[in-house]
Amino acid sequence: MGGASVAVTSDETALYRNPANLGSVRDVYGTILDPELEGSSNFVKQVTSNSTGKAFEIEEIKNNLDSNREAFYHAKAQVSPSIVRRNFGFGLLMKNDVSAETEATGSTMDIKYQSDLAVVMGATLRLFDGRIKIGANVKALNRIELNNPLLSTTGSMDLASIGSEGTGFSFDGGLLIQMPWIYLPTLGAVVRDIGDTQFDKQDGFRLRANSRPETVKQSVDAAIAIFPIHSNMVRSVWTLEYSDVTNSRNDTDTMKRAHFGMEINTRDIFFFRLGYNQRYWTAGFEIASERFQWQVSSYGEEIGTELAPREDRRLSTKFALRF
Repeated sequence: MGGASVAVTSDETALYRNPANLGSVRDVYGTILDPELEGSSNFVKQVTSNSTGKAFEIEEIKNNLDSNREAFYHAKAQVSPSIVRRNFGFGLLMKNDVSAETEATGSTMDIKYQSDLAVVMGATLRLFDGRIKIGANVKALNRIELNNPLLSTTGSMDLASIGSEGTGFSFDGGLLIQMPWIYLPTLGAVVRDIGDTQFDKQDGFRLRANSRPETVKQSVDAAIAIFPIHSNMVRSVWTLEYSDVTNSRNDTDTMKRAHFGMEINTRDIFFFRLGYNQRYWTAGFEIASERFQWQVSSYGEEIGTELAPREDRRLSTKFALRF
Protein backbone atom coordinates (compact mmCIF):
# COMPACT_ATOMS: atom_id res chain seq x y z
CA MET A 1 0.00 0.00 0.00
CA GLY A 2 2.99 2.32 -0.37
CA GLY A 3 3.12 2.82 3.39
CA ALA A 4 -0.35 4.45 3.40
CA SER A 5 -2.44 3.22 6.34
CA VAL A 6 -3.92 6.14 8.32
CA ALA A 7 -7.33 6.14 6.60
CA VAL A 8 -7.69 2.43 5.78
CA THR A 9 -6.40 0.20 8.60
CA SER A 10 -9.24 -1.63 10.36
CA ASP A 11 -7.56 -4.54 12.13
CA GLU A 12 -5.38 -4.87 15.23
CA THR A 13 -2.63 -2.71 13.68
CA ALA A 14 -4.99 0.28 14.04
CA LEU A 15 -3.68 0.35 17.62
CA TYR A 16 -0.48 1.88 16.24
CA ARG A 17 -1.41 3.30 12.84
CA ASN A 18 -4.60 5.20 13.69
CA PRO A 19 -6.41 4.43 16.98
CA ALA A 20 -9.58 6.06 15.61
CA ASN A 21 -9.95 3.06 13.30
CA LEU A 22 -10.52 0.75 16.27
CA GLY A 23 -14.09 1.94 15.79
CA SER A 24 -14.15 0.05 12.47
CA VAL A 25 -13.28 -3.35 13.99
CA ARG A 26 -16.20 -5.71 13.42
CA ASP A 27 -15.68 -8.31 16.16
CA VAL A 28 -13.43 -9.43 19.01
CA TYR A 29 -10.21 -11.00 17.79
CA GLY A 30 -6.50 -11.01 18.35
CA THR A 31 -3.15 -12.35 17.25
CA ILE A 32 -1.36 -15.09 19.19
CA LEU A 33 1.87 -14.89 17.21
CA ASP A 34 2.63 -12.52 14.34
CA PRO A 35 6.32 -12.44 13.39
CA GLU A 36 7.28 -9.87 10.78
CA LEU A 37 10.67 -9.96 9.04
CA GLU A 38 12.13 -7.39 6.68
CA GLY A 39 15.47 -6.93 5.02
CA SER A 40 17.41 -5.50 2.12
CA SER A 41 19.88 -7.44 -0.03
CA ASN A 42 22.77 -7.14 2.44
CA PHE A 43 20.63 -8.57 5.23
CA VAL A 44 19.78 -11.58 3.07
CA LYS A 45 23.48 -11.97 2.21
CA GLN A 46 24.47 -12.00 5.86
CA VAL A 47 21.97 -14.55 7.12
CA THR A 48 22.71 -16.92 4.22
CA SER A 49 26.51 -16.60 4.46
CA ASN A 50 28.95 -18.38 6.74
CA SER A 51 28.65 -15.70 9.41
CA THR A 52 26.90 -16.36 12.70
CA GLY A 53 23.76 -14.76 11.31
CA LYS A 54 23.29 -12.35 14.21
CA ALA A 55 21.47 -9.77 12.12
CA PHE A 56 21.13 -7.18 14.89
CA GLU A 57 24.57 -7.53 16.50
CA ILE A 58 26.55 -4.33 15.84
CA GLU A 59 29.83 -6.25 15.57
CA GLU A 60 28.34 -8.63 12.99
CA ILE A 61 26.93 -5.78 10.95
CA LYS A 62 30.30 -4.03 10.96
CA ASN A 63 32.06 -7.21 9.77
CA ASN A 64 29.50 -7.76 7.04
CA LEU A 65 29.74 -4.20 5.74
CA ASP A 66 33.52 -4.17 5.85
CA SER A 67 33.46 -6.41 2.79
CA ASN A 68 30.51 -4.49 1.26
CA ARG A 69 31.56 -0.89 1.72
CA GLU A 70 29.12 1.79 0.57
CA ALA A 71 26.40 -0.88 0.40
CA PHE A 72 23.30 -0.12 2.47
CA TYR A 73 22.18 -2.64 5.12
CA HIS A 74 18.68 -2.84 6.59
CA ALA A 75 17.00 -5.42 8.80
CA LYS A 76 13.86 -5.48 10.92
CA ALA A 77 12.17 -8.10 13.11
CA GLN A 78 8.95 -7.50 14.99
CA VAL A 79 6.19 -9.25 16.92
CA SER A 80 3.09 -7.42 18.16
CA PRO A 81 0.53 -9.78 19.73
CA SER A 82 -2.72 -8.01 20.56
CA ILE A 83 -6.42 -8.31 21.26
CA VAL A 84 -8.97 -5.84 19.89
CA ARG A 85 -12.69 -5.31 19.81
CA ARG A 86 -14.76 -2.43 18.51
CA ASN A 87 -13.56 0.78 20.18
CA PHE A 88 -10.84 -0.82 22.32
CA GLY A 89 -7.52 -2.63 21.96
CA PHE A 90 -4.50 -3.82 23.92
CA GLY A 91 -1.17 -5.06 22.62
CA LEU A 92 2.51 -5.71 23.11
CA LEU A 93 5.31 -4.66 20.79
CA MET A 94 8.84 -6.06 20.46
CA LYS A 95 10.87 -4.66 17.57
CA ASN A 96 14.48 -4.53 16.40
CA ASP A 97 15.29 -2.22 13.49
CA VAL A 98 18.72 -1.37 12.07
CA SER A 99 20.04 0.52 9.03
CA ALA A 100 23.75 0.96 8.40
CA GLU A 101 26.39 1.78 5.81
CA THR A 102 30.19 1.87 5.87
CA GLU A 103 31.98 4.58 3.89
CA ALA A 104 34.62 3.81 1.24
CA THR A 105 37.68 3.73 3.53
CA GLY A 106 35.96 1.51 6.09
CA SER A 107 36.97 3.74 9.01
CA THR A 108 33.47 4.91 9.98
CA MET A 109 29.95 3.50 9.85
CA ASP A 110 26.68 5.41 9.59
CA ILE A 111 24.22 3.44 11.73
CA LYS A 112 20.75 3.83 13.17
CA TYR A 113 19.64 1.06 15.52
CA GLN A 114 16.50 0.82 17.65
CA SER A 115 15.25 -1.93 19.92
CA ASP A 116 11.77 -1.27 21.30
CA LEU A 117 9.73 -3.04 23.97
CA ALA A 118 6.27 -1.55 24.54
CA VAL A 119 2.79 -2.01 26.00
CA VAL A 120 0.00 -0.15 24.20
CA MET A 121 -3.68 0.50 24.90
CA GLY A 122 -6.09 2.32 22.61
CA ALA A 123 -9.74 3.42 22.61
CA THR A 124 -12.17 5.07 20.20
CA LEU A 125 -15.27 7.26 20.58
CA ARG A 126 -17.84 6.88 17.77
CA LEU A 127 -20.05 9.85 16.93
CA PHE A 128 -22.98 10.29 14.50
CA ASP A 129 -23.46 6.54 14.01
CA GLY A 130 -19.75 6.02 13.45
CA ARG A 131 -19.34 8.60 10.71
CA ILE A 132 -16.86 10.41 12.95
CA LYS A 133 -14.40 8.45 15.06
CA ILE A 134 -11.97 9.94 17.56
CA GLY A 135 -9.31 7.68 19.02
CA ALA A 136 -6.24 7.74 21.21
CA ASN A 137 -3.55 5.38 22.40
CA VAL A 138 -0.95 5.38 25.14
CA LYS A 139 2.30 3.43 25.01
CA ALA A 140 4.77 2.62 27.75
CA LEU A 141 7.92 2.30 25.67
CA ASN A 142 11.45 1.21 26.52
CA ARG A 143 14.01 1.96 23.80
CA ILE A 144 17.63 1.05 23.21
CA GLU A 145 19.05 3.32 20.52
CA LEU A 146 22.23 3.94 18.58
CA ASN A 147 22.18 6.82 16.10
CA ASN A 148 25.67 7.74 14.94
CA PRO A 149 26.60 8.80 11.38
CA LEU A 150 30.34 8.57 12.17
CA LEU A 151 30.79 5.52 14.38
CA SER A 152 34.44 4.43 14.38
CA THR A 153 34.81 0.86 13.13
CA THR A 154 37.97 0.38 15.23
CA GLY A 155 36.31 1.29 18.53
CA SER A 156 33.96 -0.54 20.87
CA MET A 157 30.78 -2.07 19.43
CA ASP A 158 29.21 -2.60 22.88
CA LEU A 159 25.77 -0.96 23.00
CA ALA A 160 26.19 -0.05 26.67
CA SER A 161 29.17 2.10 25.70
CA ILE A 162 28.07 3.58 22.37
CA GLY A 163 24.26 3.52 22.66
CA SER A 164 21.49 4.93 24.83
CA GLU A 165 18.53 3.50 26.75
CA GLY A 166 15.44 4.87 28.44
CA THR A 167 11.72 4.51 29.09
CA GLY A 168 8.91 6.94 28.38
CA PHE A 169 5.23 7.34 27.66
CA SER A 170 3.93 8.09 24.18
CA PHE A 171 0.49 9.39 23.18
CA ASP A 172 -1.17 9.41 19.75
CA GLY A 173 -4.54 10.89 18.78
CA GLY A 174 -6.51 9.95 15.67
CA LEU A 175 -9.50 11.19 13.69
CA LEU A 176 -11.54 9.45 11.02
CA ILE A 177 -14.39 11.09 9.11
CA GLN A 178 -16.34 8.84 6.73
CA MET A 179 -19.12 10.17 4.53
CA PRO A 180 -22.21 7.93 3.95
CA TRP A 181 -21.96 8.30 0.18
CA ILE A 182 -21.00 5.97 -2.63
CA TYR A 183 -17.39 4.74 -2.27
CA LEU A 184 -17.41 5.93 1.38
CA PRO A 185 -14.96 8.85 0.98
CA THR A 186 -12.84 9.02 4.13
CA LEU A 187 -10.53 11.55 5.72
CA GLY A 188 -8.05 10.38 8.35
CA ALA A 189 -5.43 12.09 10.48
CA VAL A 190 -3.11 11.09 13.31
CA VAL A 191 -1.14 13.26 15.70
CA ARG A 192 1.82 11.15 16.80
CA ASP A 193 3.92 11.59 19.94
CA ILE A 194 1.68 14.34 21.31
CA GLY A 195 3.79 16.85 23.24
CA ASP A 196 6.95 14.98 22.14
CA THR A 197 8.05 11.62 23.56
CA GLN A 198 10.96 11.72 25.98
CA PHE A 199 12.69 8.64 27.37
CA ASP A 200 13.39 10.07 30.79
CA LYS A 201 11.14 8.03 33.09
CA GLN A 202 13.52 5.16 33.85
CA ASP A 203 16.90 3.94 32.67
CA GLY A 204 18.70 0.64 33.11
CA PHE A 205 15.59 -1.46 32.45
CA ARG A 206 17.32 -3.51 29.74
CA LEU A 207 20.70 -1.81 29.33
CA ARG A 208 22.82 0.41 31.57
CA ALA A 209 23.90 3.13 29.14
CA ASN A 210 25.31 6.59 29.74
CA SER A 211 22.66 8.54 27.79
CA ARG A 212 18.95 8.56 26.90
CA PRO A 213 17.44 8.03 23.41
CA GLU A 214 16.61 11.06 21.29
CA THR A 215 13.30 12.84 21.93
CA VAL A 216 10.69 11.96 19.28
CA LYS A 217 9.06 15.15 18.03
CA GLN A 218 5.31 15.47 17.57
CA SER A 219 4.16 14.93 13.98
CA VAL A 220 0.92 14.78 11.98
CA ASP A 221 -0.01 12.34 9.20
CA ALA A 222 -3.07 12.95 6.99
CA ALA A 223 -4.80 10.80 4.37
CA ILE A 224 -7.86 10.39 2.16
CA ALA A 225 -9.38 7.13 0.90
CA ILE A 226 -12.29 5.60 -1.02
CA PHE A 227 -13.71 2.05 -0.84
CA PRO A 228 -15.47 0.99 -4.06
CA ILE A 229 -17.54 -2.22 -4.09
CA HIS A 230 -17.27 -3.86 -7.52
CA SER A 231 -19.34 -7.01 -6.92
CA ASN A 232 -20.44 -9.35 -4.13
CA MET A 233 -16.96 -10.85 -4.07
CA VAL A 234 -14.63 -8.03 -5.11
CA ARG A 235 -13.87 -4.75 -3.36
CA SER A 236 -11.04 -2.27 -3.58
CA VAL A 237 -9.34 0.43 -1.52
CA TRP A 238 -7.62 3.56 -2.85
CA THR A 239 -5.72 5.90 -0.54
CA LEU A 240 -3.34 8.86 -0.65
CA GLU A 241 -1.32 9.87 2.41
CA TYR A 242 1.10 12.63 3.37
CA SER A 243 3.30 12.03 6.40
CA ASP A 244 4.72 14.47 8.95
CA VAL A 245 2.72 17.44 7.70
CA THR A 246 3.86 19.64 10.60
CA ASN A 247 7.53 19.54 9.57
CA SER A 248 7.02 19.62 5.81
CA ARG A 249 8.14 23.25 5.53
CA ASN A 250 11.55 22.27 6.85
CA ASP A 251 12.07 19.70 4.10
CA THR A 252 11.63 20.65 0.45
CA ASP A 253 11.69 17.01 -0.70
CA THR A 254 7.93 16.44 -0.66
CA MET A 255 8.25 13.08 -2.43
CA LYS A 256 9.75 11.56 0.72
CA ARG A 257 6.44 12.24 2.46
CA ALA A 258 4.04 11.04 -0.27
CA HIS A 259 2.41 7.60 -0.12
CA PHE A 260 -0.20 6.05 -2.41
CA GLY A 261 -1.79 2.63 -2.20
CA MET A 262 -4.49 0.49 -3.80
CA GLU A 263 -5.84 -2.92 -2.81
CA ILE A 264 -8.03 -5.48 -4.57
CA ASN A 265 -9.88 -7.72 -2.12
CA THR A 266 -11.44 -11.00 -3.25
CA ARG A 267 -13.80 -12.63 -0.73
CA ASP A 268 -11.67 -11.33 2.17
CA ILE A 269 -9.30 -14.20 1.34
CA PHE A 270 -6.89 -12.91 -1.29
CA PHE A 271 -5.58 -9.35 -1.31
CA PHE A 272 -3.38 -7.85 -4.03
CA ARG A 273 -1.72 -4.49 -3.33
CA LEU A 274 0.21 -1.87 -5.31
CA GLY A 275 1.58 1.45 -4.20
CA TYR A 276 4.03 4.31 -4.34
CA ASN A 277 6.44 5.03 -1.48
CA GLN A 278 8.97 7.89 -1.60
CA ARG A 279 9.36 7.80 -5.43
CA TYR A 280 9.42 3.99 -5.65
CA TRP A 281 6.91 1.26 -6.48
CA THR A 282 5.55 -1.16 -3.93
CA ALA A 283 3.67 -4.42 -4.40
CA GLY A 284 2.48 -7.36 -2.36
CA PHE A 285 -0.21 -9.88 -1.58
CA GLU A 286 -1.97 -11.37 1.41
CA ILE A 287 -3.71 -14.70 1.92
CA ALA A 288 -6.02 -14.70 4.92
CA SER A 289 -8.51 -16.92 6.70
CA GLU A 290 -10.29 -16.85 10.02
CA ARG A 291 -7.24 -18.29 11.80
CA PHE A 292 -4.15 -17.23 9.86
CA GLN A 293 -2.73 -14.46 7.71
CA TRP A 294 0.32 -14.40 5.42
CA GLN A 295 1.65 -11.25 3.77
CA VAL A 296 4.55 -10.68 1.36
CA SER A 297 5.57 -7.28 0.02
CA SER A 298 8.39 -5.38 -1.63
CA TYR A 299 9.01 -1.65 -1.35
CA GLY A 300 11.67 0.96 -2.02
CA GLU A 301 12.92 3.36 0.66
CA GLU A 302 14.56 6.68 -0.15
CA ILE A 303 18.03 6.80 1.46
CA GLY A 304 19.44 9.58 -0.70
CA THR A 305 18.60 13.26 -1.09
CA GLU A 306 16.22 15.30 -3.22
CA LEU A 307 18.98 16.11 -5.74
CA ALA A 308 20.58 12.67 -5.58
CA PRO A 309 17.83 10.08 -4.98
CA ARG A 310 18.92 6.59 -3.96
CA GLU A 311 16.70 3.55 -3.49
CA ASP A 312 17.05 0.73 -0.99
CA ARG A 313 14.83 -2.13 -2.18
CA ARG A 314 13.37 -4.20 0.66
CA LEU A 315 11.39 -7.42 1.06
CA SER A 316 9.00 -7.97 3.95
CA THR A 317 6.92 -10.92 5.11
CA LYS A 318 4.52 -11.44 7.99
CA PHE A 319 2.66 -14.49 9.29
CA ALA A 320 -0.02 -14.30 11.97
CA LEU A 321 -2.05 -16.82 13.94
CA ARG A 322 -5.36 -15.26 14.95
CA PHE A 323 -8.42 -16.07 17.04
